[in-house]
Amino acid sequence: MQVDLPDVLAEVTEQFARYEKALVANDVAVLDELFRDDARTLRYGIGENLYGYDAITAFRAARSPVGLMRRTAQTVITSYGRDTAVASTLFYRDSLPGRVGRQMQTWVRFPEGWRIVAAHVSIIDEPPDQKT
Repeated sequence: MQVDLPDVLAEVTEQFARYEKALVANDVAVLDELFRDDARTLRYGIGENLYGYDAITAFRAARSPVGLMRRTAQTVITSYGRDTAVASTLFYRDSLPGRVGRQMQTWVRFPEGWRIVAAHVSIIDEPPDQKT
């Protein structure tokens, strides 16, 4: 298996950037597009466990658009072969001083393009040795 093929990394990095832009702009249509429309798609959020595309889109539709701005750090995207990748990033919000968010997404290439099939978001106290 080839890891980190440059063209695959470029494609996933582009989709990850689309996701990030849509997230802070609350562009629900793009966020919905980037998750795989499948009952097996899941998203573990800060306060919710969402099983299936319908649960994820319902969460997005009901979520407040206030306070979504954030900055990311230490983003790592790794591809495995031509059709699978994992994107991991830390994020910081001014409204959460001393806290750091962690986000991981598993991306898979389908005929319709790259889609997230699993995501995890959590927030922890920022470790003292990793303050940014």
